[in-house]
Amino acid sequence: MHHFFIEPSQRHDNTILIEGSDVNHMKNVLRMKQGELLEISDGTGVRYLCKLAEFEPECVRLDIEDQWKDDVELTSRIYLFQGLPKSDKMELIIQKAVELGAYEVIPVVTKRAVVKLDEKKAAKKTARWNAIAEGAAKQSGRSIIPNVHEVMTFPEALQFAQKLDVKMIPYEKAEGMESSRKVIGNIAQGQSAGIFIGPEGGFEEEEIEAAAESGVIPISLGKRILRTETAGLAVLSILMYHLECGGHNL
Repeated sequence: MHHFFIEPSQRHDNTILIEGSDVNHMKNVLRMKQGELLEISDGTGVRYLCKLAEFEPECVRLDIEDQWKDDVELTSRIYLFQGLPKSDKMELIIQKAVELGAYEVIPVVTKRAVVKLDEKKAAKKTARWNAIAEGAAKQSGRSIIPNVHEVMTFPEALQFAQKLDVKMIPYEKAEGMESSRKVIGNIAQGQSAGIFIGPEGGFEEEEIEAAAESGVIPISLGKRILRTETAGLAVLSILMYHLECGGHNL
């Protein structure tokens, strides 16, 4: 069944109006028919079962058949601070992070990042990354579309993370897995968490020190060195398991 996102303002009593690019997608790409069923999420945790009532010139009118409170989202908001990787790795990272329940992805410029984006390129990339996040949210049945933030510098990212309850940074010199287990296992339901991941070359020592001074806890991901496109997804997977098991200690 096809799944689309709307703003709450697009609901009018027992009718939903689909607008914008989704109209063309439904009509000319998916070739949906009158009477076809589809699911709609409004970004607030409410999901609707709808029937396609009519194609109008500027919109598609849907009739609401049923609605319910969705429970597919993690109980905690997880923020992935991802050091800019080379080539198109960021697209894969965003797609999989959304599937694993990330609330927001923040691209970060670090000292060892090879990729350099000027303002125009950064804006274009951000638009592309948000489109990928939307596609992944639809595919994985999310209730919300996770936001891909504008690119930040490392100091900006540390400042942004100050509002979060728990901040972690995988680091090869961190204490063993027992310490990591305690940090992750103590994250309670409803607490927000941030994960800092370096680019291909990892973080500079001074970045690790700056992170630690900002309350970011170094953790270990095991005895092997993980690629930048693997490390964040590994932590997200562990967090998803932990939170969906009720937040009990690992």
